[in-house]
Amino acid sequence: MSEPFTPANTPHLPLRAAVAMVVIALVAVTTARVLGITPGPVIDSPVRIERDLHFVEHQTTGVGVAAGGIDVLDARTNLKIDELRPGEDGFIRATVRGLARERMRRGIGQQVPFRLALHTDGRLTLEDPTISRTLELEAFGPSNSGAFARFLGATARGNPTTAPRTTALPRASASPLALQSATP
Repeated sequence: MSEPFTPANTPHLPLRAAVAMVVIALVAVTTARVLGITPGPVIDSPVRIERDLHFVEHQTTGVGVAAGGIDVLDARTNLKIDELRPGEDGFIRATVRGLARERMRRGIGQQVPFRLALHTDGRLTLEDPTISRTLELEAFGPSNSGAFARFLGATARGNPTTAPRTTALPRASASPLALQSATP
C-alpha cells in the first residue's frame, strides 16, 4: 500500500505559497508592533446628541412583566424612559450585560452611567467611562444600533423636560443624515 503523501504527489507550490503568506503576515505584524504603528487614526467627530443611561434590572422573583425586565433610566433625572421586557431587546441586554460583567470583574459598581452618543458623522456609540470602552453600535447593523438610538429620542414618561443633551453645531459641519436622525 502506498503512502498518500509521497514526494511525487505532494503539491509543493501551493504549500510553499501558504507558508510564505504566513511568514509575511507575521513579519508585518511584528514590525508594526515594534515600530508602534496603529491601524490608522480614529477621527472622532463631535457629539450631536448624548444621554447618560442607567439600566436597572428588575428583581428576578415574581411573575409577569416585572420578572426579568430592565428599566432604562435617564441618569440626570433618574426617571424611567423605557422598559425592556423579558424576551425582547436581546442585543441591548447582551451589550449592557457584557459591559456590566466587565465592571464587576474589575470591582467597579453600577453608579456611573453609560453614555449613548450620536455623532455628527452619524455614528452611534455606547461608552462605559469606568472601563474606558466605547462600542461603535453601527458595527452590529442598523437594526441593532436602532435599538439603542430610540433612547436618544425618548422622554421620561410624564416628564418632557428630560430630553437628551443636544450640542448646537453649524449645519455645514454635520452630515445631513446625522442631523435628520438627531433632531429631537
